[in-house]
Amino acid sequence: MLHHSVCIVPAERSGEDVDIILERLRNVKAFERFHPSLLQQICLCGFYECLEKGITLYRQGDIGTSWYAVLSGSLDVKVSETSSYQDAVVICTLGTGTAFGESILDNTPRHATIVTRELSELLRIEQREFRSLWEKYHQCMAGLLAPPYGVMESSCSVPSEKILRAGKILRNAILSRAPHMIRDRKYHLKTYRQCCVGTELVDWQMQQSSCIHSRIQAVGMWQVLLEEGVLNHVDQELSFQDKYLFYRFLDDEQEGAPLPSEEERQESQEELQDTLLLLSQVGPDAHMRMILRKHPSERTADDLEIIYEELLHIKALSHLSTTVSRKFSVLSGLFSQGEEGTSWYIILKGSVNVVIYGKGVVCTLHEGDDFGKLALVNDAPRAASIVLREDNCHFLRVDKEDFNTILRDVEANTVRLKEHGEDVLVLEKSLSSSRTSVHGASSSNYKYKVMSGTPEKILEHLLEMMRLDSQFTESDAALEDFVLMHCVFIPNSQLCPALQGSEQEKLDYTLNNKRRVIRLVTQWAAVHGYQLQEEDASVAFLQEFFMAASDDAKAIPAIRDQLTELGRIHKVLLRQFSMGNEKLHKRQPIKGNDEILFKVYCCDHTYTTIRVPVATSVTEVTGAVADKLGSAEDLLLVNLSSAGEKLIFKPNDVSVFSTLSPNGRLFACRRDQLDSLTPLPEQEGPSTGSLASFELISSKDLFHCVHELELLYHTFGRQNVKKTTVNLDLFLRRFNEIQFWVISEVCLCSQLSKRVQLLKKFIKIAAHCKEYRNLNAFFAVIMGLSNPAVSRLSQTWEKLPSKFKKFYSEFENLMDPSRNHRAYRLTVAKLEPPIIPFMPLLIKGK
Repeated sequence: MLHHSVCIVPAERSGEDVDIILERLRNVKAFERFHPSLLQQICLCGFYECLEKGITLYRQGDIGTSWYAVLSGSLDVKVSETSSYQDAVVICTLGTGTAFGESILDNTPRHATIVTRELSELLRIEQREFRSLWEKYHQCMAGLLAPPYGVMESSCSVPSEKILRAGKILRNAILSRAPHMIRDRKYHLKTYRQCCVGTELVDWQMQQSSCIHSRIQAVGMWQVLLEEGVLNHVDQELSFQDKYLFYRFLDDEQEGAPLPSEEERQESQEELQDTLLLLSQVGPDAHMRMILRKHPSERTADDLEIIYEELLHIKALSHLSTTVSRKFSVLSGLFSQGEEGTSWYIILKGSVNVVIYGKGVVCTLHEGDDFGKLALVNDAPRAASIVLREDNCHFLRVDKEDFNTILRDVEANTVRLKEHGEDVLVLEKSLSSSRTSVHGASSSNYKYKVMSGTPEKILEHLLEMMRLDSQFTESDAALEDFVLMHCVFIPNSQLCPALQGSEQEKLDYTLNNKRRVIRLVTQWAAVHGYQLQEEDASVAFLQEFFMAASDDAKAIPAIRDQLTELGRIHKVLLRQFSMGNEKLHKRQPIKGNDEILFKVYCCDHTYTTIRVPVATSVTEVTGAVADKLGSAEDLLLVNLSSAGEKLIFKPNDVSVFSTLSPNGRLFACRRDQLDSLTPLPEQEGPSTGSLASFELISSKDLFHCVHELELLYHTFGRQNVKKTTVNLDLFLRRFNEIQFWVISEVCLCSQLSKRVQLLKKFIKIAAHCKEYRNLNAFFAVIMGLSNPAVSRLSQTWEKLPSKFKKFYSEFENLMDPSRNHRAYRLTVAKLEPPIIPFMPLLIKGK
């Protein structure tokens, strides 16, 4: 019936023909969100085309006469570097629901050659009719100028179904609760029909929900509607502002827009909170885009801070210093179609293909990747073409002039200390926080940050620049960074002798040098804590240092004040942790020299039990196993999972027992026995639920045992720093245990009604974890529920009460990984400490 109706010449179509075509077009992606009146116009003027495979619609460089939408089938988009059809390369494929051919608006040559790759149905609109529709409905049709083959328009895209619905709910809620907000308004003798005021919209929104914490957040939420054309500025401005400016809902654009019915009023009442929650989740991105669309000179200090905060989480900029990142926050802009010249681009959202003529697509770049920097630095031609893979891609752009300005400024603010022609210390000058002078005026001063250098020069610079005023309690970022990070480039075995110095240096010590060293050692001992007890040399150094400082204090009164804290730390560190028969009331961290008893299995599932220190290497473990078994052969140590996957440990790996998964086991075997290893029966998992007996070890206690240094060891490789991360490993294992516990409990429950109750129980547990800011356990439970083994239980989820479905949906949104887990970052930023963080995400960037 559609084929018959659409084949009729537009002028001869009846009302029934138009209705049939209209129903079909509503299901086409390019049209599904169009206003009904626009769709009807398309039905009246569109032509139907049915083309066989291999038909060329038009060639690159042709002047177009029609615009097309794909009703079924697919077409190849081919681009040639020489405009010759023979060397054209397929850069993407247009599928059902896509549209192309918008160059007819300005008579520019076709960007590409379009060829059908199978039998395809198309809707074609001729140039005159398309221009007429564009003039009348250009806001709704703006999304048509973002075809998949590389033209990007900075204007708003076609509104999604969710955002259209959100706009309708908000409009109906306003008309139900505060109808005076939408009315005709006069300004400078001109009447604006059915408008709202920006400040009033922000005021109203903040009164409706506790999830809206600030006016800036509310602005971002309204910006979502403005971007997608659901809310429009009367003068077509693209930024929503918290000012006395007029905005109009899409439904009010038409004359005589109806008031909401009683049913619609009720719906708006029921759905308002869910709508505000949705907008609060997507609002920050919209607000960010709004700021980036501004000219750099128009950005406020708040705007720059928002951009800077976002730049910190972009992969392409993660290696840049604070100063450079702040400069980018001033200069970066949004990518716009057709611009020439040399620029550097960073992908904020979406993905692109890198195309080399003659080779086709050579790679794909995703969110956080960048391109164009090499040609910009070398002043060379582009080596490849960049083609959009999807609609609605967003970019940061830095033009060559600005890029070079940044480089010049950075070099001008860089100080290099050289010895024998080599850089031994590189410092970057940056503006420190303002301080108030003695005259009460605010004065700015500069400080120098260490960018790189030899370990000895970094230590020397730190001591020279350390503040020695009376405010010893004041935070010193450089000192804190050094004592935490020094293990990466100068281990304790080198640090302690460097702090002692030579005999001549001891004689030449000035008072200030002594005080600086004491402050450094005090901070170092406080941060490293019990971990120093594992190093005899460090303990001996600390004891000798304390005695020397005590002797100096007798002759130098200025040192006495510093000795109190150093003495306290000294006593704690030298105290034996063996407390006799006295029982400890809270879990203690596991240290590298603690002994542990564990089983190592053989191929026949027999096992031997060995007792070794936690920090024992694989070589030492296999040696101990060989001694027990009376074997002289070389053995491999293998982590065997419940699925039969095998991981062979390296000889220098340490503390391997803590890296096992919840169902993993250690096996020792010869290399020729690897294929014969099979999981133990106990590794298959439980056959009955264990909800009542599951041992709920305190996540808080486990987390407190994780020293921040273990995060560094994990990041830089514990083999490289010769340290263990056993407490961190156990905390991560706990995450997996909770996740698999949730999955097992649900899947082992055979009764539908009990499974529904289990889902409710776990959603409640997740809510409690979130309330108590235990985000690690919260995500473990939610990821367990979102596992395919649980999420596929459709009957169980269908019977879950809507209240719990809403909670679960809200919790799931926090797991959204886009924009470097922005939803999670924003949530954490609003929480007051103490917080147990989502640890797998923290260590993700290893």
